Amino acid sequence: MDNVELRAEADAVLAELVGAPAGGARLREDQWQAVAALVREHRRALVVQRTGWGKSAVYFVATALLRRRGAGPTVIVSPLLALMRNQVEAAERAGIRARTINSANPEEWDTVHGEIERGETDVLLISPERLNSVDFREQVLPGLAATTGLLVVDEAHCISDWGHDFRPDYRRLRTMLAELRPGVPVLATTATANARVTADVAEQLGTGGGEALVLRGSLERESLRLGVVELPDAAHRLAWLAEHLEALPGSGIIYALTVAAAEEATAFLRQRGFTVASYTGRTENADRLQAEADLLENRVKALVATSALGMGFDKPDLGFVVHLGSPSSPIAYYQQVGRAGRGVAHADVLLLPGKEDEAIWRYFADTAFPAEEQVRRTLSALAEAGRPLSVPALEAMVDLRRSRLETMLKVLDVDGAVTRVKGGWASTGADWVYDAERYARVARQRAAEQQAMRDYVATRACRMEFLRRQLDDEGAAPCGRCDNCAGPWIDASVSADALTGAVKELDRPGVEIEPRRMWPTGMPALGVDLKGRIPAGEQCSPGRALGRLSDIGWGNRLRPLLADDAPDGPVPDDVLRAAVAVLADWARSPGGWASNAPDAAARPAGVVAVPSLTRPQLVGSLAQGIATVGRLPFLGTLSYTGLDGAHVARRSNSAQRLKALSGAFAVSGELAEALARAQGPVLLVDDSTDSGWTLAVAARLLRRAGSGPVLPLVLASAG
Repeated sequence: MDNVELRAEADAVLAELVGAPAGGARLREDQWQAVAALVREHRRALVVQRTGWGKSAVYFVATALLRRRGAGPTVIVSPLLALMRNQVEAAERAGIRARTINSANPEEWDTVHGEIERGETDVLLISPERLNSVDFREQVLPGLAATTGLLVVDEAHCISDWGHDFRPDYRRLRTMLAELRPGVPVLATTATANARVTADVAEQLGTGGGEALVLRGSLERESLRLGVVELPDAAHRLAWLAEHLEALPGSGIIYALTVAAAEEATAFLRQRGFTVASYTGRTENADRLQAEADLLENRVKALVATSALGMGFDKPDLGFVVHLGSPSSPIAYYQQVGRAGRGVAHADVLLLPGKEDEAIWRYFADTAFPAEEQVRRTLSALAEAGRPLSVPALEAMVDLRRSRLETMLKVLDVDGAVTRVKGGWASTGADWVYDAERYARVARQRAAEQQAMRDYVATRACRMEFLRRQLDDEGAAPCGRCDNCAGPWIDASVSADALTGAVKELDRPGVEIEPRRMWPTGMPALGVDLKGRIPAGEQCSPGRALGRLSDIGWGNRLRPLLADDAPDGPVPDDVLRAAVAVLADWARSPGGWASNAPDAAARPAGVVAVPSLTRPQLVGSLAQGIATVGRLPFLGTLSYTGLDGAHVARRSNSAQRLKALSGAFAVSGELAEALARAQGPVLLVDDSTDSGWTLAVAARLLRRAGSGPVLPLVLASAG
């Protein structure tokens, strides 16, 4: 078949894909170049093109053409479930049989495996994490590698640790690339890769298959109008949304930096009469599906989302994207705003930066690769065990939080130092080198990205050109549309009524604290005789915090107060008043001691403070103040035994945290006598809670000393 005939066939498949009549759709020249490279030349190609360019059309058209020529199924590695759902639906429109294996459909895995073996599946979409599932890697992956007709790596910037959304599991693709049969085409696609990431991904794509073809286009988005609205504080930003949301075109996405901020904004906008939904990492899968459907059908004005709604969500007529706070990377920002204006002529993109943004960046910045000592300790623990160890078991041996430990293990797996097996992780015994220079360069790159976001807010030059230059787009030029090129089009004013409502919403204190109910795995191995479920009579009861450190209401007030370098001092009057309000609301809540419910808890009989090395005045005055206002006896403070000062090590994992806390506190004879006199529940007061283990250990001591239920009241929750 000559080039003309192949092009005609490709255009016919495209028409089916987009639902156009025969002859009613035609691949653009750059899309056709990519399809031809895959189908005719069996090349490995990296396509870096703007969001909405039509990257999925390339691999679905290529899939149809390759399958007609006897090729095996296409395997698409995609990072998010939303992307998979959209692409399965798109494939079906072209008569392409697409299936997916992911964490949301385990009940379908056996059926899908069978369809793959029988050749009944044209496209299989999998997550990068699936590549290292033991069963999938051993039972499915070898057959896939032997029969794959086209491998597609979507959102390929995730391969590179220079990318803004690096995922260690993506680098397992090196193994799959090396095991593909000669001549199997490979396509990698992304909209957010600068020159460094492009070179890194292209090099990895060449593994076992020669030099990769790089097809890079302009990242200009003619439909987007970018602007920045600088407002004094979080209340003004929420008020501005309430005033201007209705005027924004169509329906869209409001991005927040934290789950707490997204939930706060959702609650406020609903109070103001807007139909909005929250979409975060805490949202249940069924609720996510409903929220996506509601936005696609314009049944909601906006989804208020964290980055959980990002790559892959496809709504061509999305009319706006607003950010409540700046992301820490201009590349991530470009990707998120790229959700808008894909199928409409005009869409508004607005950034509302906040003074708290950098504090939130720092709070979530604990993701750097661990120090060499911690990595070596992990490798030694696995080697010495002589058997697989689970992550909970490793937590007892390595002082890293679970998420960071898991990420480190994935990197070590890719590097060949460990391997994932049934039962956990095992050492391979291979030599491994700690690449300190590379990790430091990546950290510097992250710092440079944060500075670039500060510069984006401050620049008086074209905003689209700024973002394109951050992605090394050589054709970057002034757009003529943004607020700097054409002048501001957004009124930054807010009404007194909206501002009052926003202040009231953000000033409402009170967050529930769920207690720990199970001891961490592996404590006996650390010399701490605690395991299994915490006995009911020794558990901490559910409690309350004034606010979360990650929210934009009380979080903004509490972060400076509780910062590591903040001076100690008496609790501020406004903070004490808010804590008292939380206590009063707690008392009136269902089951509270003032609720008159049949099963209402008894009124607290006294107040106990947790000892603090860093903020003794703050915690002491808070406990005394609560006791005075609540007309409760102050029973005393737990004694601190002085064991290494370890109970302030907030960033440890659960097992190490509990080990440090074991034996760190004691109940003095004087406090034990006060508890005996009180004969009832006690309020346990502290400045903050992170892991929950300080409260659990303190509650166990108090309950064993004869107290009634222990009700924790703290200023801030880190959750």
